[in-house]
Amino acid sequence: MNSKTLANGILRALGIILAIALVLYFLFKIQSVIIYIAIAAVISLIGRPIILFFRRKLKFNNTLSVVVTMVLLLGLLVGLVGLFIPLIVEQGHNLSLLNIEQLQVNVEDLYNQIITYFEFNNIDVEQSIKESNVLSKLDFAIIPDFLNSFISGLGSFSIGLFSVLFISFFFLKDSKLFEDGIMIFVPSGNEERSKRSINTIKDLLSRYFVGLIFQILILFIIYTIILLIFGIDNAIVIAFLCALLNLVPYVGPLVSGFLMLLLSMSSNLGESFSDVILPKTTYVMIGFIIAQLVDNFFSQPYIFSKSVKSHPLEIFLVIIIAGILFGIVGMIVAVPTYTAIKVILKEFLSEYKIVKKFTKGI
Repeated sequence: MNSKTLANGILRALGIILAIALVLYFLFKIQSVIIYIAIAAVISLIGRPIILFFRRKLKFNNTLSVVVTMVLLLGLLVGLVGLFIPLIVEQGHNLSLLNIEQLQVNVEDLYNQIITYFEFNNIDVEQSIKESNVLSKLDFAIIPDFLNSFISGLGSFSIGLFSVLFISFFFLKDSKLFEDGIMIFVPSGNEERSKRSINTIKDLLSRYFVGLIFQILILFIIYTIILLIFGIDNAIVIAFLCALLNLVPYVGPLVSGFLMLLLSMSSNLGESFSDVILPKTTYVMIGFIIAQLVDNFFSQPYIFSKSVKSHPLEIFLVIIIAGILFGIVGMIVAVPTYTAIKVILKEFLSEYKIVKKFTKGI
């Protein structure tokens, strides 16, 4: 090997590294567009069974099926937003009529009742809070910054919503649009197997995302019944928020449990802690735990095993490993990614015994 060949090899390697760096930088700069495309792809997968129903059962043409599906999905979004309007109006009305002094008295009274209750049971909560130094760690200066960020984010949200709806329409209208974009990067000779893999992945992920909707619906119904039984204000909104948080595996239920605990206690502000607040909140949390048990041992295993054709233990291990490696985002995308990998392995490496065993049932 002469010096010229070595120099050319070094220059070529540097060129490849530079090209990869430029591509990664480009993808980083357009990450919002990538997120829009990903969300639109999920919406198209959710809407795919609806379009097929309209085309096969009602004999709609493709364009009409897509338009009706988009109207239904948009109507669902508007309905969900409308669900929160009464809560916002009510809270605005409460703020306009709010008696700050009375609120302070109620909060202090609730705090004193909690301290008295636990002191009666030989638990010094106040001293524990002081020793933990939690209050000194709170930075209330972030509240104005958060509000400013929230308001400025509304404009970005409107742009993002329009972009997602626009991209979703064409993904639904031309189901091969996304597939054709992927096929550009497929080497020659693998087109047929790649198309079969993409179609299988689309079918499985469509079933998976529709199954997630049913999972949220089951939790929403259970939460609503529990909150209505114990007279918690804005039960429907709270139930929907807590059910929606369960989309994040393992972390979501913890957050939703804390949210339900906090809102259950605040809805009875001013009442006796030991006679009203504690018993009612305890019953609500028992109902919440029962709902989680139903979700963990019935809804999730059934939905995952039927939708993506994987054993519940597989799903559990995949989500845990993805969470360890990539955090919350990894936990969210773990099941779709794992399903896609299994389909690709079966299509391209099915001659291996371990792959055949691993992808059995797909």
